[in-house]
Amino acid sequence: MTIVLNGEVITTAAANLAALLAEIELDEAVVATALNGEFVASHERAAATLSAGDRIEVLAPMQGG
Repeated sequence: MTIVLNGEVITTAAANLAALLAEIELDEAVVATALNGEFVASHERAAATLSAGDRIEVLAPMQGG
């Protein structure tokens, strides 16, 4: 299916948000996620099913000064 990840249209086979993070090889313990503008806590990602056209934002902490 086609979704929008951080503003970029991608194709994925992931059925839920947790599977998407694994597919794109992100450590889900250190990112924040939103599905269609709604925050999704890490313990809710496996239950957050994806549908074509969904908009997902993944934010990772950045170090710097």
